[in-house]
Amino acid sequence: MTEVETRADAFGLIAEGVAAGLSAPWRLYLARGSRYVSLNVGNRSEWDSWRTHLGCPELSVRVYDAGGDIRRSSVAEVVLGGCRISVELVEEVSMTDISRLLDAEVDP
Repeated sequence: MTEVETRADAFGLIAEGVAAGLSAPWRLYLARGSRYVSLNVGNRSEWDSWRTHLGCPELSVRVYDAGGDIRRSSVAEVVLGGCRISVELVEEVSMTDISRLLDAEVDP
């Protein structure tokens, strides 16, 4: 699908992915006017599957403090027919994960 002009087109795009075997997103946000669709998924493999299915070339990762919990938000985006579609995964990150990343940078 290359055009997302209506709500039916947007929901059809998601239905095509689920019919192709992708896990249904746990949350779907569709802005009025069908100019923005946001999918939230539950794990990294679902995020990879959806971003591959949609052909998302834009990737961003943000790590932030959420009231004492460290979270990582991974977002993949694509624009189809004037509609911005994003797939987001929010994961909790432990201090052990961060320590491993820092240790990897220090070790030659």
